[in-house]
Amino acid sequence: MNRRDFTGGALATSLAAAWALPAQAQAPSFKPTAGKDYLALSNRAPVEAPADKVEVIEFFWYSCPHCNRFEPALEEWVKKLPKDVVFKRVPVAFRADFAPQQRLYYALEAIGRLDDLHRKVFYAIHVERQPLNQDEAVIAWAEKQGVDKARFNEAYKSFNTANKLRRAVQLQDAYRVEGVPSMGIAGRFYTDGTLAQSMDRALQVTDHLIAEARRTR
Repeated sequence: MNRRDFTGGALATSLAAAWALPAQAQAPSFKPTAGKDYLALSNRAPVEAPADKVEVIEFFWYSCPHCNRFEPALEEWVKKLPKDVVFKRVPVAFRADFAPQQRLYYALEAIGRLDDLHRKVFYAIHVERQPLNQDEAVIAWAEKQGVDKARFNEAYKSFNTANKLRRAVQLQDAYRVEGVPSMGIAGRFYTDGTLAQSMDRALQVTDHLIAEARRTR
């Protein structure tokens, strides 16, 4: 979904079209083009990974249907990443009302329940049609998943979680995120389904940019 579409609440037809394009097989000579398939940042975004690692970020929003569709392919791709690649997700906030889902992500991470509940959040929103866009709804949903309410509530409202929300917004701005799902690589490169023509191809572009970041670090 494109950033501009969140202001009016409309679905992003451009990314929907990008999803419809067939994935292109990656040939040995595959070489995406800067400015067309991806963007090279003029100012580097901050990274947390050590200097000998390549940091890769998926920017996402739980309520984005394209992020929901992309998740299975992304999970399979992550399983095959080289050991020198550090992968993480960053929930975006294009509007203030995205914050409850950001807090949900970081609270689940803080209490060690992200691995088993991340996909269930997508399911609750896109299959069960639970909006999970208000604090009370998020906390009630977490409790129904067997999460200790007091522990979750503490993590959800913690100073540490608030700091992570601020950093998430700083990162999405540093990478000039224009839509979700999208990928940030090594603080230097950005791609998404619109630039790469599909999210399957965006992963191929990301593979290329990982190799480029490794070669030129």
